[in-house]
This record gives sequence, structure tokens and C-alpha cells, in this order.
Amino acid sequence: MGKNILIKPIISEKSEYLSGDFNQYSFVVNRKANKIEIGKAVEEMYGVQVSSVNTMIMPSKSKVRNTRSGMLRGSVSAYKKAIVKLAPGEEIDFFGDI
Repeated sequence: MGKNILIKPIISEKSEYLSGDFNQYSFVVNRKANKIEIGKAVEEMYGVQVSSVNTMIMPSKSKVRNTRSGMLRGSVSAYKKAIVKLAPGEEIDFFGDI
């Protein structure tokens, strides 16, 4: 169940700031998943207790690259993002023992 809903965690400067100071973690999730399913999937996959879930649909963006043969136009697909707040004292360690 959790593998179909949670696609991947988002690792960025903003997500690191949120996880360090506010105990919130960001994930790319399935477009059809709702907040309850996302919360249960995080609890099942990481063994933590979720207190709240916020979701947002990020729009697609057009990108342009300059190459030797000219300009290449493309786009980055739209996706659904979930910000999961954990209960106090809970923590998710994405990196393990690196």
C-alpha cells in the first residue's frame, strides 16, 4: 500500500529546514492519494506517528536548454507534494549511516 502512494521523499534545502526546525517531511505522492491514505502510508513505511498532512499540486514548468544544435524546449511534469508533520519526539532518518 505505502509503495503505491509514496513515490519518493523530497531532499532540498527547504525540506531539510522544515525537518530540522518544525518536524515536517516532504514527499512526492500519487496524484489520486488523499491525506488519510498518505498519513497511513508514512506511518506504515517509517514506523512513526503522523499528526497532520498538507497536500499541494505543483504545476508543470517549461524549461529551455541551450545546446550546440540550438534551443531545446521541454517541460517538467506536474506532481502532488505532501508535507507530513510528525508527533513530537518522532523522526525519520532518510540517510541512515552515511
